[in-house]
Amino acid sequence: MQGLAWDDLLPAAVGIALSPLPIVAVILILFSARAKTNGISFVAGWVSGLLVVGGAILLLGGNAGGTASEPSLFSLIIKVLLGVLLLAAAFKQWRSFRAPSDEPEMPAWMRTIEDFSAGKSFVVAALLSGVNPKNLALNAAGVLVITQAGMSPPQEWTTLIVFVVLSSISVALPVIYYLIGGQHSQVTLERTKMWLIDKNEAVMAVLLLIFGVKLLAAGAQGLLAG
Repeated sequence: MQGLAWDDLLPAAVGIALSPLPIVAVILILFSARAKTNGISFVAGWVSGLLVVGGAILLLGGNAGGTASEPSLFSLIIKVLLGVLLLAAAFKQWRSFRAPSDEPEMPAWMRTIEDFSAGKSFVVAALLSGVNPKNLALNAAGVLVITQAGMSPPQEWTTLIVFVVLSSISVALPVIYYLIGGQHSQVTLERTKMWLIDKNEAVMAVLLLIFGVKLLAAGAQGLLAG
């Protein structure tokens, strides 16, 4: 892993982890009647979604990413496209930013979490982690970093697993906290949930802007240098 650019891989993992709505969703699950089962199922689904999509990108990408010192034209174009996607998403989030006096509103599907089964919790989490545009872009960016590190296939897959684990910490921590603290943890979880709901648009807009600019700049710089 000597050629691995951790300074590019870690921000991608942090960007995926700092997704307010999935954290709110898992906290809501922990307030439901099936808290333990559905909470664990949600984390498993989140990890699976990232791993399946990341693994597919790793298999399809192959050596198309080039190396860290000499990235391929394909990888540079992908970075530019991912950067544009994230900046467009940031603009959309900013447009939807609520006034301070507005009541925070959860998506309609979150209001049915109480009725979720373990299977539905798994599927919803997998979709949130795997095909959400922001996570998909950052997952692809992370895999590109891995493919450019010049590692053997086993090392690439090991690094992908580490990347997925780091990207899942924020969703797993509330479940671990609940399993350790039980009912006593719910006061802290409730406060966290309300803060994340209230600040969701702002947090997402900032995250998308930062990572969009980073990817666009990296891709554009490589294309201009070539």
